[in-house]
Parts: sequence; structure tokens; C-alpha cells
Amino acid sequence: MRLFRKKGERMGETSQLQFKIIKLSVVILLLLIVVSILFFNNPMVWVYGYLFGGLIGILNFMLLARTIEKAMKMVPSRAQMYASANYFIRFSIMALVLIVSLKADYINTLATLIGLLLIKFVILVTNLFSDKEYYKRIFKRKEE
Repeated sequence: MRLFRKKGERMGETSQLQFKIIKLSVVILLLLIVVSILFFNNPMVWVYGYLFGGLIGILNFMLLARTIEKAMKMVPSRAQMYASANYFIRFSIMALVLIVSLKADYINTLATLIGLLLIKFVILVTNLFSDKEYYKRIFKRKEE
């Protein structure tokens, strides 16, 4: 997966979805940073945590997308091995980020965790609220 398109190249559906999710995550990260600057006593600790966790979370998401795209072109046994190895790498990166934030005094661990998980919340919320038929089925009375 390339980060940038060649001139004149169209974005695929998955690339558009990735871009939309990343863009929304960055906007929410910026809002969290502004809120922490306005309302916290030591805002830079929070800002560093949000940036550290958020950027690693976005990179982790991009790695996941690249892994899926490559695995789809492989035979099933090789794809499973490839996806499992990359899962371990992504999991290790998240663990390393949390360990660094625990050890570093200038990074808030809670802000790092929020930043790491933010992209997962964005995916959940955007998909949860985009399916109106789901809500119609929930609130529709069963007719007997």
C-alpha cells in the first residue's frame, strides 16, 4: 500500500475508506489536543501522549491494511502465516509504545492508550451509526 497516489490514479474503495478513517482520527486527535491544552495543568504531557499513541495507532492501521491486501494475493497457508507474523509485529509495536509511555515522564500513558485505541473507536462508531436499517430492525415491533 502506497501512501500517495500517482498523478491521475484513482483511489480504490478500500483506500478511500482508509483515508476517511485516518482523516477522522486525526481530527479527533486534534480536538483532544486542544481540549488538553485548554483544560489541563500540564498539557504537553497529554499532547505528547495523544500524538505518540495516535500516530502509532494510525501507522498500525495502515500496516494492517497492507497486510490484508498482500495476504489476499497469497495461497491460504502462506497468507495465514504472513498475517499471523504481522499480527505479532503490530501487537509488539503496541506493547513497546505502552512500555515507552510508562517509562517516560513526559508522556501521559492514558493519553497514549487513548491515542492507540482511537482509530478502533472511529471504525466502530462510523460503522455503528452508518447502518440505519440496523436501527429500524431493532426498534421495529414484531408483528405476530
